[in-house]
Amino acid sequence: MATSAARSDDLEIRAPRQERTRRAWARVLDAGVTLVEEGGYEAFTIAALCAKAQVPPRALYDRTTSKDALFLAVYEHGIARMVADQQVFRDPASWAGLAPAALVTAAVGELTGLFRRHAAFLKPVVLLSGVHPEVLRRGRAHVHALAAAFGDLLLERTRDAITQPDPEQAVRQCFATVFSTCVVRTAHGADFAAPEVDHDTFTAYLALTARRALLAHDEAAATG
Repeated sequence: MATSAARSDDLEIRAPRQERTRRAWARVLDAGVTLVEEGGYEAFTIAALCAKAQVPPRALYDRTTSKDALFLAVYEHGIARMVADQQVFRDPASWAGLAPAALVTAAVGELTGLFRRHAAFLKPVVLLSGVHPEVLRRGRAHVHALAAAFGDLLLERTRDAITQPDPEQAVRQCFATVFSTCVVRTAHGADFAAPEVDHDTFTAYLALTARRALLAHDEAAATG
């Protein structure tokens, strides 16, 4: 397993120029994501990748001679699917007409849903980030982008209802709590920190925690 930082030139991918080679490279990336989902980093070998993508080794070596570069290209391909999903946080139409409590609930649901839909890929990636500095660095950047999208949504549409003295800090910590809980559940299993509950129950408790943290007065009124 790669554990040391690589030079940037070691991680370079030479982009395919011809349509045929672009199609082959797309198969490589899709196959790589499947290998990671099915067996984690340990399953990601040159032989397995060629067999899964139905390409000769040259199709890989024409792009790079570094296995780490290949893996990181696959990593970015897999993460791009999640990034496309999280654009919902930037879509005003998805949140139109929601009262603050309903919006917080829906936003938490979208966040836990991201983890649920992409769990097969995220689990090995999260575990790998503990020993792979470049995966950790890239993962941190992606998380910061997700945190910004989540935070901007809540601050734009619920700021006046947030009862904490520092709304920005409150929203940041709310995201960190929900995100970290999802990471633990995804990486280590639904029963790692508490008895296992189904996804809907898990999401409902996290949404309740978020509402109470951000909208304490509204939540107390609703439950009092």
